[in-house]
Amino acid sequence: MAWFKRQSGELDTSGEKRVRTEGLWVKCDECRQIIWKKDLEDNFNVCPKCDKHFRIDARTRLAQLLDDNQYEVFDSNLASTDPLKFVDLKAYSSRLKAARKDTGLDDAIVNADGKLNGRRVIISAMEYSFIGGSMGAVVGEAITRAIEKATDTRTPIIIISASGGARMMEGAISLMQLAKISAALARLDTARVPYVSVLTDPTTGGTTASFAMLGDLNIAEPGALIGFAGPRVIEQTIRQKLPPGFQRSEFLLEHGMLDAVVHRKGLKPYIARALDFMVQAA
Repeated sequence: MAWFKRQSGELDTSGEKRVRTEGLWVKCDECRQIIWKKDLEDNFNVCPKCDKHFRIDARTRLAQLLDDNQYEVFDSNLASTDPLKFVDLKAYSSRLKAARKDTGLDDAIVNADGKLNGRRVIISAMEYSFIGGSMGAVVGEAITRAIEKATDTRTPIIIISASGGARMMEGAISLMQLAKISAALARLDTARVPYVSVLTDPTTGGTTASFAMLGDLNIAEPGALIGFAGPRVIEQTIRQKLPPGFQRSEFLLEHGMLDAVVHRKGLKPYIARALDFMVQAA
C-alpha cells in the first residue's frame, strides 16, 4: 500500500484556488470549435462559428416562441401505463422512470397555450430527451387533445417535431397514434384553422409519416434530419450510396418536400407573418 493518498485534480502551486470550468464550454460537432456556453445560449443555441443548430429541449422552444415566456401548460398529467410490459435490455417501465426523472416531464410532449407576437396560439413541443422523443399513446393523445382544443377555440396550432418516430415499446398502440392525430388534423382543416408544422433535428419515422408533414405550412430548421427510415438503413436496403445531404432539410426543400427552411433566430417572426396571412385568408 502506498504511504500517501493521491488527491483528485492537479496540484495547484499558485496559492489560489483552481476554478473548475466544467459545463462552461461546449464543443460544436460540426466545426469542432469550443464555444462559451453563455454565448451559445444568447445565440439561440446556434453555433456562432458555423451556424449549426444545436438540439434544444421543449421548454426552451416555448421560451423562444411565446411572448415573455408566458404560457399555460395543459394535459400534462398523462402518463404511459406500459400496456405491453415490454422488456428489451431493460424494462420499459424503468426507461420511463429514468426519463421522467431526467426531464421532469411525464412523457415526450409539452402542450402550451400562449401568445406569439400578440396572437393566441397553441403549441405542442416534443421533447427529444424523453426516450428519443418517441411517440407512444401519451404523445398521440396529448397532440390530439391540443388539435381538438385548437379546433374548438379556432386557435392556430404549431407542432414542433423532434422525434425518432413511433415508440416500439408500445407496439401497435403507438402506430395507432399516426391515424388518430391525422384524423384530428383533418377535422382542423375542415374548420379552416391554421396548422404550422416545425420540423427540427431529428424528425423521423412515424412522426414524419403523419402529422409532421401535414401542416398548412411545413417549416424546418437548417440541417435537420428529416425522413422515414434513416440514411444508413436506406443505403443497406438499396445497396447504393446516397447523395450528399440526403434527408437534410435543405435537400428536402430543394425537392419540394418543405415550404421553407428558417434559421432559429427568424422562426418566431416568420411564423407570425405566416399566421397573419393564413388567418386573413381563412
